[in-house]
Formats: sequence, structure tokens, C-alpha cells
Amino acid sequence: MPQAKSESMTKKTIPDTLRIAVAQLNPTVGDVAGNLAKAREARADAARQGADLVLFTELFIAGYPPEDLVLKPAFLKACERAARDVAKDTEDGGPGVVIGTPLKRKSGTHNSIIVADGGKIVAERYKIDLPNYGEFDEKRVFQAGPEVPGPVNFRGIRLGIPICEDIWGDLGVCETLAESGAEILLVPNGSPYYRGKVDVRQQVAIRQVIETGLPVIYANQLGGQDELVFDGASFAIGADKSLAFQMSQFEDAVDVTTWKRKSDCWVCTEGPMSKIPEKEEADYRACMLGLRDYVNKNGFKNVVLGLSGGIDSAICAALAVDALGEERLRAVMMPYRYTTKDSLRDAEDCARALGCRYDIVPIFEPVEGFMHALTQLFDGTEEGITEENLQSRARGTILMAISNKFGSMVVTTGNKSEMSVGYATLYGDMNGGFNPIKDLYKMQVYAISRWRNTYVPPGALGPSGEVIPASIIDKAPSAELRDNQTDQDSLPPYPVLDDILECLVENEMGVDEIVARGHDRTTVARVENLLYVAEYKRRQAAPGVKITKKNFGRDRRYPITNRFRDRG
Repeated sequence: MPQAKSESMTKKTIPDTLRIAVAQLNPTVGDVAGNLAKAREARADAARQGADLVLFTELFIAGYPPEDLVLKPAFLKACERAARDVAKDTEDGGPGVVIGTPLKRKSGTHNSIIVADGGKIVAERYKIDLPNYGEFDEKRVFQAGPEVPGPVNFRGIRLGIPICEDIWGDLGVCETLAESGAEILLVPNGSPYYRGKVDVRQQVAIRQVIETGLPVIYANQLGGQDELVFDGASFAIGADKSLAFQMSQFEDAVDVTTWKRKSDCWVCTEGPMSKIPEKEEADYRACMLGLRDYVNKNGFKNVVLGLSGGIDSAICAALAVDALGEERLRAVMMPYRYTTKDSLRDAEDCARALGCRYDIVPIFEPVEGFMHALTQLFDGTEEGITEENLQSRARGTILMAISNKFGSMVVTTGNKSEMSVGYATLYGDMNGGFNPIKDLYKMQVYAISRWRNTYVPPGALGPSGEVIPASIIDKAPSAELRDNQTDQDSLPPYPVLDDILECLVENEMGVDEIVARGHDRTTVARVENLLYVAEYKRRQAAPGVKITKKNFGRDRRYPITNRFRDRG
């Protein structure tokens, strides 16, 4: 009887309600003090909302991904001090905390979380499955956790806390947690955006729900970090495999969700249910967030770009105004003898619609100066690409001069189609610090331009209405480096080119497979060759926002010296 009484009393002390705040925030890599301040502010917010526990994202204290920063002992010590400060804060009796930080232990340096409550770190957990593909190379800097640990006892509730890849891989981390008594899975993540990624994440979570029978809370980081954009969109999948809550995408938030124990299963009874943007809106907002964070986190006061009257520079100008405000963009038209009156008008109309500063700097004198200087050296040769590139390089030099003089970052404006086939000039239009449309194919640029003329995304600082003149969208694209030039003089039509490139880059398809889709074999082979020989240019290109599943840079690492060609 005494034992039975003891069990009864124990059951009464186990809570049947748990209020979990999900902190979907925008940390900065390396800003340990700033990230600690964000964590404290979020915890205070969660406390006001009555939360019992605050779930932060992967490596929140360090910012994600910290890459080789975690090889610096001083950085690791700063992160652990901050984690202990967070733990000490919990002695106030408010919400407990689950927060990510790197930790150096005898077993190595780990991608870790701490669980803090009552003023102490009550548990540490280490990531087991370290991703080593695409944009991830965690095996370079972290050691995997030595074994799958058991659940963490938080106020009588057994929490399983797998970290990001632990639910994506096939190591059985979640199954082991369920078998050892976990009641609910809390998953801190640093999962970057690509088109359609929200659905992919939810399918991953559903698979773990099916395998474990446990609900999954998926907390994802927000914000731009170099070429990656973390889009938030945190969510939960209930034990019945339904969407239990859905947080906003591309917006920071601290949302409290209520979970109740019903028949030995935790059920979400209260939480947000935000609408996730689709296709063009999602791509546009990813580009906007990536540009904003790159500029602001790196301390640039404003930006400058060449506004040519073409679609690429126009959408980049719109993104810059939406991300930073009209007062932080300087648009510069740099006409030469081949610049048409239509382009002059279109560039001015675009700048006026956006409300940004607009300057005209003719390049006739610098280009002619270069031509004159090279007259003797080039004697007896025909004019061609070299002379065209002098125009681009004169423009690039002017933009860099403005950057140096006024401290403005140059925004480059080349799209993925152009960067794929080398339709860009080194030390010319490739000059700059960041490219918001680097991972958008040409037809996708047109699609988001039409979308932006109809909608203003949440958080945008730019105006409503038509910000990209219809005449820019409707005219044939041209670099205007010679009379009557269009891009399709030297490239296949963009719908054809983009499909071939997507087959080659995103899907790694062979020439025979692409031809089977209806493409001309000679054209496919030519595009493949252009893709390979332009690798040296891409290595020198500015970073830009990742939008597709495989961007140039982190996701696709091809050799510059490369004689392979697919002959079918």
C-alpha cells in the first residue's frame, strides 16, 4: 500500500499540459553576445505568454552554419559562456530552455544543445548524424555524438531532442529515443531554403511520426547567412500525422503552443496556423531577406547598382528597395552609343517608380580612351567581343569607384542562365559584393517580376503598383554592346536554355536523357560545353541567394580544369 500511494502521488505531480514557445529568430554567425541578447529577449517574451519551455534553433548561440569558426578555441569558449549565462537565467523560475551551441568535450567538438532549468544545465545532447552534402560539411569541423542518448526529463516529461539531420538520415535516432521512453520530439534545425523545401521538411517529419508514434516539433532558423537563407516556417506534426501548427515563413516570431496529454499522447491544442507563400512569392521573399541580411549584417549603409533598362537590373533594384528602403539604393545608368532611347526611358521610369536615387554617368569617354590606348596594339584586328567587354568593364570600374567613394556595396545583377553559360564579363558586370538573383534562371526572373508588379511582400519597404515597367518585361533581352544585339543572337531561346540547364545542373542528367525530352543534340552539347568552360568565371563571382536545390558554389563544386564532355 505505501508503494501504491507513492505511485499515485507521483502521477499527480506529472503535468498534463506543456506550453512550448518556439523561437524562430535571426541570429548572426559569430555574434555571440548579440545572439545571447536575442535569446534572453525571446525567453522574456515567452515568459509573458506563459510558456514552460523555449525551443531555440540549431547552434543558435553561434549562428548557423559557423563553419571553421568552431576550430577557434576562443570562439568555443565564448559560446559555452553564453550557454551557461542562458542557463543561469532560468533560476528565476521562468521557462526552461533548449538552445543550440557548439561544445568542446573529451569526445570532440560537437554540434550540441543544452537543456536548462532552475538555473542549471540539466542535460546536453550531441548531434549524431552530421550532414556532409550540398551546402553542409559538418564532418569537417564536428565530431558525431558517441551514441544516441536517452530522453531528457524536463519537469517530469521525457523529451526526445534529435538535432536537425538526426531526423533526416537513416541512423534510427528518433526510433531509439522513442524506444527509450521519449514522449514528444523537439527538433532544433538550421534548414536553408530552396523552392518547395517546406513540403520536403514536413514529409521528413511525418516519416518520423509514423516510425515512432510521437509528435514532432520542428523549429527552424530564420535569416540570411552568406548564400543561404533560412526561411523559418517552423511547424509540428501530431501523432495522428496531421499538421499541428504552422509558423510564418520569412518572418521572425516567438509563438507559444499548448500541448495536452490525452490517453498517453501529447496533442497540440493551441498554436499558429500561418499560410505558407507559394512559388514566386517565396522566391522573391527569399531573395529579399538574403539581400537585406547580407547588407545589414556586414555593415553596409547602402548599395549601388547599374540600372540598364533591362529586366535583371530592374528586379534587383526592386529587391534592394524592398529590402533596404529607397533611400539606401543608388541606381546608375551608364549609357554608350549602343544604349537605346527605350532603355534610357525604361531605366528612368523604373527608378522613378521605386523612388530611389537615379544618376546618369555616360561611358563614351572612358571607353574611347581605352580604345585609343589600345589602337596600336590592336592594329589589324577586327572589332568584336574584346571591344564589347571594354564597355562592361568601364561600367564595372565606375560602379566600384562609387562604392569606394561612398562606401556603397555594389549589387551585381546576373541571373543563373547567364552565369551558367558564361554570358557575363569578368571585372565588368560581375563586379560587386552580392547578387540577389544569382540562383534564378532567366524565366524565373520574369516570373517574379510579374509577381512583384501585382503584390507587395510582407516586410517590404518599397511601393505598391507597377515597379518594373511593362516595357522592360515585354522587350527582347539585350546586353546592348553592339547595334541591334539580342541575347538570342548567341544563346538558345531562354525557355529552351533554362530547361537544358536545369537538366544539367539541378538533375545531373546526361545528354541522351535531355535529347529525349525533345531538345536538339547539338544545342544540348553546346550548352554543356559552355557550362563547363565558364566554371572559372563562377569561381570569381559574387555570392548570391540560394533558391534552387543546387546552386553554384556550395552545392555544385566542379573543377575548373575539366575535359570531360558527355558524348552520349
